Amino acid sequence: MSPETTRKVGVVTNILAANERVADENRRVFARYGLCVINLISSPGAGKTTLLEKTLPALAAKGIRAAVIVGDIATTRDADRLAVHGVPVVQIMTEAFGGSCHLEASTIRMGMEQIDLYALDLLFVENIGNLVCPAEFDLGERAKVALLSVTEGEDKPLKYPLAFQVSNLVLVTKVDLVPHLDFDLESLSANLQAVNPRLARLDLSARRGTGLDAWLAWLDAQIAASRG
Repeated sequence: MSPETTRKVGVVTNILAANERVADENRRVFARYGLCVINLISSPGAGKTTLLEKTLPALAAKGIRAAVIVGDIATTRDADRLAVHGVPVVQIMTEAFGGSCHLEASTIRMGMEQIDLYALDLLFVENIGNLVCPAEFDLGERAKVALLSVTEGEDKPLKYPLAFQVSNLVLVTKVDLVPHLDFDLESLSANLQAVNPRLARLDLSARRGTGLDAWLAWLDAQIAASRG
């Protein structure tokens, strides 16, 4: 290994170690408040914002108090879409930090400072659209949820295994489009099994409402577990 490569590896190691320290601090804060934190990761366009647009009103109807920290490199478009549902929404734009392709524990800490955590049961982090970097950074969350749209193809778990290895649940989105695509759900199942045999899976279509009840039930279980 060359000195330059060694230096780069050392820098990455230091960054991840520093992130882990802040993530552990975040985790202790969340535990103190009994707050359930869910980190949503996916490729761009997999449907994170649309899912939240359907989820937030359903949670409110059940008396569950939620908020969202939205990560994007630029624009407030997703945050604007979610704010109309009357929940606290904090936008983090990483353009000011060099256009980072992921959120880190320290940026979540900044977002937390803008929210009354006592007034919440559930905090969503809508991470920046990317299946690579967000998988590497612990934010202190209770669970990572990976979204995989059927429009992306069945091979994504094999091409980006870490995202599915570190996730607690995969949501296969836009399943209403399967009849119109050359997409094989059985092949996807085999690929998911190959990279993470313990990964739970739900199939849903946010626009049609398919699978939404199962998703809400999963969230209920996470909230209950967070309250201890």
